[in-house]
Amino acid sequence: MSKKSSEKAEKQAYKDALQELQIELVKLQNHIIKYDERILIIFEGRDAGGKDGTIKRIIQHLSPREIRVVALGKPSGRDISTWYFQRFTSHLPAAQELVLFNRSWYNRAGVEKVMGFCSDDEYHEFIETVSHYEQLLVRSGVKLLKYYLDISKSEQKKRLKERERDPLKQWKISPIDKSAQKHWREYSEARNIMFARTHHMSAPWTVVRADDKHAARINLIKDILFRLDYRSPGVT
Repeated sequence: MSKKSSEKAEKQAYKDALQELQIELVKLQNHIIKYDERILIIFEGRDAGGKDGTIKRIIQHLSPREIRVVALGKPSGRDISTWYFQRFTSHLPAAQELVLFNRSWYNRAGVEKVMGFCSDDEYHEFIETVSHYEQLLVRSGVKLLKYYLDISKSEQKKRLKERERDPLKQWKISPIDKSAQKHWREYSEARNIMFARTHHMSAPWTVVRADDKHAARINLIKDILFRLDYRSPGVT
């Protein structure tokens, strides 16, 4: 088999696997709606780690009425003056909803820490309280999953260069992205501390190796379906 034929076969295998998983995601959403469940999935990771693409494949065939993607921008002056978790709390799922956070309160443990957007006191308060906050959510009935999409330094460099060249991806470019390579070590240290301090039984971290985008998407969706118990339509 030629290289071109092999690549075509691999691409088709990925499409077939993804379609099967997306069918299961529809079944999962039907279950969430039927049983009034509240699901929250947090996506964190390296800049250019593939969060947007993964989320796009998850929601592609789901009912938009019961699913929300939350990607908050820069906090306002009012946001800064309130309790840190307040701006996120208003976006938590209600009954029958699946909510996906494209970055979350963990900005404080990553970007804000590395780039100096928060004080040391604010950072330490977050690290000491976030697990308690998440435990309260879980005790209230929210099912919480946390994923971190990790890529190599060379792969990140490649993807950031592609963003600069692709006119359809210009919106993804930000000053934070441009500093990702420069502060690679600092981001690695912040990530490791975050895992050590915020990985707990109520909401453990799952790390997804994402240099291979297709494999990362497939593995992450499989993990979601494995962790969230659901029944097929008609099954009681």
